[in-house]
Amino acid sequence: MRNLLFMALAAPVRGWSAARLRSLCAGATGLVLASCAVGPDFVSPPAPEVSGYTPEPLKSPPTESDGPRVAQQHFVTGAEISARWWAAFRSTPLNDLIRLSVEHNPSLQSAEAAIKVANFNALAQRGLFFPQLGANYSASDQQFSNLVTQNGPGNPSQLRYTLQTAQLNISFVPDIWGQNIRAVESLDALTEQAQFQLEAAYLALTANVVTAAIQEASLRGQIEATERIVKIERDILGILKNQFAAGQAAQVDVLTQETALAQAEQTLPPLQKQLALQRNLLTALAGQFSADEVLQKFELRNLTLPTNLPVSLPSTLVAQRPDVRAAEANLHSASALVGVAIAARLPNLNISGNPGTSATTLGQLFTPGTLFYTVAGSASATVFDGFTLYHRQKAAEAALDQAGALYRQAVITALQNVADALRSLQADARAVQAAIKAETAAKATLEIVQKQLVLGQINQVTVLNAQQAYLNAAITRVQAQATRLADTAALFMALGGGWPAGCTTSVWRECAMRNEAAVRMTEAK
Repeated sequence: MRNLLFMALAAPVRGWSAARLRSLCAGATGLVLASCAVGPDFVSPPAPEVSGYTPEPLKSPPTESDGPRVAQQHFVTGAEISARWWAAFRSTPLNDLIRLSVEHNPSLQSAEAAIKVANFNALAQRGLFFPQLGANYSASDQQFSNLVTQNGPGNPSQLRYTLQTAQLNISFVPDIWGQNIRAVESLDALTEQAQFQLEAAYLALTANVVTAAIQEASLRGQIEATERIVKIERDILGILKNQFAAGQAAQVDVLTQETALAQAEQTLPPLQKQLALQRNLLTALAGQFSADEVLQKFELRNLTLPTNLPVSLPSTLVAQRPDVRAAEANLHSASALVGVAIAARLPNLNISGNPGTSATTLGQLFTPGTLFYTVAGSASATVFDGFTLYHRQKAAEAALDQAGALYRQAVITALQNVADALRSLQADARAVQAAIKAETAAKATLEIVQKQLVLGQINQVTVLNAQQAYLNAAITRVQAQATRLADTAALFMALGGGWPAGCTTSVWRECAMRNEAAVRMTEAK
């Protein structure tokens, strides 16, 4: 190190450029400071030593060969996730709504501001690497008593003068133990954490928009199915009224059917209420007031089920999930704060200087003989403080253990989220198949019952059972299809989405939504 510094000092003599000299001095200073930084040097935790998310080899969602045909999904292990994963649903309204949400949602704006706060705090801490310079100027007019000046009580003349003083205050605390280095390191880690929290907010927003759109489509499907059942029950009620008028049906059958119709109609207002609330949610996610409802509307028939689902490896997952990366940055910050706490217990140096000038008039401030200065150096160390600094160090070490545990929990939760989504999708395929099968059978049964009712071959109980079975089956089928779509979105979210590379900067909005032609091409496939 001494040789390196000597080379830096000798560089001008040997013809080195000023730029090269500055670069070498900066590097040498960095090495000196880094070599003295006390505390642990942070190392990123290793990836989890697992190769999958389930005990058995991962299998794509199965379906029964003898059941109704449903869209097949396939897990593609190790495949990359698209930065615009929602485009896999091939819905232009969904793409438009997500674009609107990204541009206007306040949660993303808040996350952006949090990055600036953390970054400016880190830049402010860097200022302590340099000497601190202050300046002050004072002017005073003084008059002394003639008793003080010994002129005698009878002499009216008194000493009076004006004093002008300009002074610089210079202080510098050498970072000999790396306390400020570790403080900057901690704040830089918090800046990185804020960036990952922006990614997490972006992922949560896009996933929430997709999920809310699917839920709206589900509600519309349930309302449509219920209205279809209501129409059928009205038709049956008309048949019964005609039969009652002809003396072929009892009045109790008519009243029973009227009750069934009213019960079916009663299920519509709650669904319509949920749909209205869902519209409010989508509008809020888009960063708009409820009075300015978004134009996009969603139905299940307009949402395509993604067929090829990428499944990242666990080692890739921990490097991609923003919440895991944020937990790692928090661990890094806690590690650096241990060094700050250790350095606080060690002796410190302080160098100060106070050059200035003093004169009786402003014009004489910088004339010869008016200059003065003070240079001082001091060393200080804590001898006894009631173990305050010791316990602060122990608290920092405990905080590091806590951050480590939180990181491990974040990894475990990330793997659990993926496993839950995979298990859900494996069950969803058969659930949809069974729901379609049940709806088809219930519809066929109801059609037969309607024909038999016209012929007077069945009683009212059979009619009611057939109506209720079809209503339940139709709603269950809609919910099963919506659940499969929502669980697909949950898998993309569990895998960390596909944050575009280089989008953790101030231009991330443009970066995140660029290459719109690629999205359109994906939709057209």
